Amino acid sequence: MPKRYHCPVELAIDVIGGVWRPVILAHLKEGVHRYGELRRRMPGISEKMLVQRLRELEADGLVARADLGTVPPHVEYRLTEEGATLAPVLQALYDWGRGRAARTGTPVAAPR
Repeated sequence: MPKRYHCPVELAIDVIGGVWRPVILAHLKEGVHRYGELRRRMPGISEKMLVQRLRELEADGLVARADLGTVPPHVEYRLTEEGATLAPVLQALYDWGRGRAARTGTPVAAPR
């Protein structure tokens, strides 16, 4: 039996919540990225955690993985059509975070 939710926000947080899921989605909102690019943009995430979160997002239908079958391996990640529907939400989170950083004097480094 599917999980029952009592509020749409509960469902949304269940799908995109956690420490790294929204950050991964925010980077992929900007376009297709290789695994190494994502790692560079998120220096605080371990390789194991990044792989695990990417697999979860893929299983949830928000991220698509494309293995181009080359040597060395070339794997790209992008938002699916469903994942792209999160763009306004992710942009709102980005804008709020940027404003909060400015209001509180919290430093936020630009992605590498």
